[in-house]
Amino acid sequence: MEVKIGVQHAPREIVLESTQAADEIESAVSSALSGKEPLLSLVDENGRRVLVPSDRLAYVEIGEAASRKVGFGAL
Repeated sequence: MEVKIGVQHAPREIVLESTQAADEIESAVSSALSGKEPLLSLVDENGRRVLVPSDRLAYVEIGEAASRKVGFGAL
C-alpha cells in the first residue's frame, strides 16, 4: 500500500510503501487520532518504522501502489 502522511508545519509529505493491509493502517491512524496512541507508527516494506506525533497529523492518504508501465505500447 502507498501511504502519504501530511504533517503540520512541514513543507513536504511523508510517502512510504507499506506491506500492511489498508485496514491495519486505518486502525493505527484512528487510534492515533482518537488520543489512544501518542504516535502514529507504520512500517515500510524495507522494515523501517516511521513515527509521527499524532497531534501533528494533517492528513493520511491510503491507496494502492501504482504499477509502472514499461515499453512503447499504445495506451
